[in-house]
Amino acid sequence: MKNIIVLLLGLIGVIYLFNPGAGFFELIPDNLPFIGNLDDAAALALLVMCLQHFGINLPDLFGRKKYKKD
Repeated sequence: MKNIIVLLLGLIGVIYLFNPGAGFFELIPDNLPFIGNLDDAAALALLVMCLQHFGINLPDLFGRKKYKKD
């Protein structure tokens, strides 16, 4: 059940980022300075957290290496 909820939240984030309504559905209008893109950042953070829940880490996907300190 938890995986279904996380999947639905991820789909909501993707739909919000693709913005099929061409800007008609915005929680915070983008023309407000500094705070206009906070809703888009929150949708992106939601999507990244959902991907991490399913084991898809974006730094690993793009080949970023983790170095250990000696």
